[in-house]
Amino acid sequence: MAEAKKTLRITQTRSAIGRKADQGATLKALGLGRIGKTVDQVDNESIRGMIFKVKHLIKVEEI
Repeated sequence: MAEAKKTLRITQTRSAIGRKADQGATLKALGLGRIGKTVDQVDNESIRGMIFKVKHLIKVEEI
């Protein structure tokens, strides 16, 4: 039986205004763009790297 993919629920909690441009671009790549927006992403190394880069702007939950 195939193993179920883990999912992360990512919510933006702080604004990207006044932050470095690459942090804003990382939020866009995650599918975020405004405070309170929530997206579900597959848990893999590339997503974890993006989360680490903007960890002070988001909240992450495992689903």
